[in-house]
Amino acid sequence: MSNRKIMIMPGDGIGPEVMAATMKVADWLAKHRSFSFDTMHGLCGGVSYEKHGVPLTDETMADAMACDAILFGAAGDHRYDNLPFELKPERGLLRMRKELDLYANLRPAIVFPPLVSSSTLKEDVISGLDIMIVRELTGGTYFAEPRGREERDGVVYAYDTNLYSVPEIERIGRVAFDLARKRGQKITSVEKANVMHSGVLWREVMTALHAAEGDGLEYENMYADNCAMQLVRQPKQFDVIVTDNLFGDLLSDCAAMLTGSLGMLPSASLGDIDPATGVRRSFYEPVHGSAPDIAGKGIANPLAQLLSFAMMLRYSFDMGEDADLVEKAVEKALESGKRTGDIMSPGATETGTDGMVAEVIDALDHLAR
Repeated sequence: MSNRKIMIMPGDGIGPEVMAATMKVADWLAKHRSFSFDTMHGLCGGVSYEKHGVPLTDETMADAMACDAILFGAAGDHRYDNLPFELKPERGLLRMRKELDLYANLRPAIVFPPLVSSSTLKEDVISGLDIMIVRELTGGTYFAEPRGREERDGVVYAYDTNLYSVPEIERIGRVAFDLARKRGQKITSVEKANVMHSGVLWREVMTALHAAEGDGLEYENMYADNCAMQLVRQPKQFDVIVTDNLFGDLLSDCAAMLTGSLGMLPSASLGDIDPATGVRRSFYEPVHGSAPDIAGKGIANPLAQLLSFAMMLRYSFDMGEDADLVEKAVEKALESGKRTGDIMSPGATETGTDGMVAEVIDALDHLAR
């Protein structure tokens, strides 16, 4: 295929370690498969603040806009907790989501058979689990105005707004419906219509969208608190969950622990297809965060970053076979009995970041024969 341009942003904490591991797999694909790519490297998060005094520069933002896909590591570190709000590392990440209009966040939660015993839930509850959480990513509480902090009569108040429009809800709903058609044909729309005006609108719009465009899809509405409970009670009842920015953030982390570790959960953030180029703007990152307490120790789990890379192959470059190959290699690596510390189980052999990716590459060699 023709070259595509990918921006590599390792970020903070364990980001550089898991990104370096992923690049070893990318190099294997470049050598053994048809995938050729050009890479740019950019700074975002604390590393950008250290060098430039801001979490994301205008120049890096412009470079990101010119790329076909962005592969991101992690943002954040406790060292920056006392920075002004607009300078915190995470603001760079939020800026990219907003300016690239990456409104659809896809977070799969899949339990690989070798990791069934790694979850804190009973094996019969999570065995075979494969769900997708679709989170609206550019609206709601994290972006809406007014928001702020003020003092009134000697009392300090802080406030945020949860704001959604009909078009915003419809477009994330259509992404979820399209995914459900390719999966288990079931949609669960999640909100708090019992106490929030934005939740009432969300339910109205999603219900109407299903009636108009969801022919053949099973559909249900569910309150967010009930959904959180059901995820740990009976998670296999779900196929595709679609929800707003705040609830999606919370529920996807809850779903991550069904798989045994945040270190196993990838994500994709997608925008619309650019009619001029035919390319869908996209951003891929693991859900686990920067984990500064283990950064630099060589023990981070690289598999969520690898699985995010596989999502990039599938959703940005239409390379489903290569994505399947990477995902199968991850499963075979887990079958070898090697584990990083976060997914250790009785009888397994503990290894580090390099050891885990070496198992994946060995599995790729065997699968490619």
